[in-house]
Amino acid sequence: MKHLEKKIKRSLTVAILLTVSNISPLFAQNDAKQVYYGSDSIEHKFDPMDSVEVSLLTCSPHEEIYSLYGHSALRWHSGDLDMVFNWGMFSFSKPYFVLRFVFGLTDYELGAYPFDRFWPYYQQWGSSITEQVLNLTNDEKRKLQQALGENLKPENRVYRYNFFYNNCSTKPRDVIEQCIDGKVIYQEREDFAPTFREMVRECNRYHCWSQFGNDMLLGVKADLKTTREEQEFLPQNLMYDFARAQIYKDGEYRKLVKEQRLLVPPGVQKFVVSLIPDPTMAACMLLLLSLCIALYEWRKKKICKWWDVLLMTVQGLVGIVLTVMIFSQHPTTSLNLNLLLFNLLPLLFIPAIIKGKRSTWRKLQLAMLLLFATGGIFQSYAEGMWIVALCLLIRIKK
Repeated sequence: MKHLEKKIKRSLTVAILLTVSNISPLFAQNDAKQVYYGSDSIEHKFDPMDSVEVSLLTCSPHEEIYSLYGHSALRWHSGDLDMVFNWGMFSFSKPYFVLRFVFGLTDYELGAYPFDRFWPYYQQWGSSITEQVLNLTNDEKRKLQQALGENLKPENRVYRYNFFYNNCSTKPRDVIEQCIDGKVIYQEREDFAPTFREMVRECNRYHCWSQFGNDMLLGVKADLKTTREEQEFLPQNLMYDFARAQIYKDGEYRKLVKEQRLLVPPGVQKFVVSLIPDPTMAACMLLLLSLCIALYEWRKKKICKWWDVLLMTVQGLVGIVLTVMIFSQHPTTSLNLNLLLFNLLPLLFIPAIIKGKRSTWRKLQLAMLLLFATGGIFQSYAEGMWIVALCLLIRIKK
């Protein structure tokens, strides 16, 4: 999800320390106060929560690869106190960050800092920020206040991140629902049940190689239809559902969102034109090269072992990555039918190919291709993969 630049990241530690150390006095409940009118004294119970606005902030995507899915945060605004609670904080500097992310062992944390440090980042990237002011009672605000204070404690603010099920969008939703006195009733969307893969593809529609990588790593479970709750891993979907949700209690309904504002309008985003061919074009180039090599072999009555070794090496190396993902905690990567074609077997048969013993490998490769084709019924493969499979099929006839 979306993350802040180095400038804001550097301020995270200070912001958290300040917030945690001051969370109790800042969020303390005020007692009843005395209001005087002339010589008469009238006891007036003043509730400080009357002036508090709690909002869900939804930031639209921008063109940095880590921000293609948008971002969500909570805003607590009361007088001079204007804070953002952001569950999307992490640090690249932590040891083995990329490796931990691949295995689903990434830890994110909740950060709290002034709103004025939050919105300029998105404005400079051309992202919009939509604010949905929640229709909470004062008691619900107090529950949320206590929940945020508890979440900000050093022992609680770090959590195990999961892209689909526990991220910067689901976290604020969950803490809001827990503090509602009643039940949140969502309006289900008719004829809208996309798969995780379809939603991820849509977010990466202008980043073909990012889309390709996601499609290679996501398995069969990513092609199952999602529920409304699962769809809310994307901030835009959560914002849509919040706008139409109601709170039900004792036979009465009230809207979850009482006001929606556009805090930061969308700006101009810069698109970098890539000179790298897209996956389909790259696969077509590979196919053309394979056909040229096959024609050369036919004319010369010889076999280019180096080409087989190269294809099998790539096939096997990709298989290593996919095999590793079986052990990842990401729930949609464990059963990946790409493994039917990209696995460790090609690496084991390279010595036989070098020695000119092709018979066993040809039969095995054909079986793998047939299984891969059958798997296409259950899993949507990455762009260009059918063309790559055709390139491998050409080698079988030799």
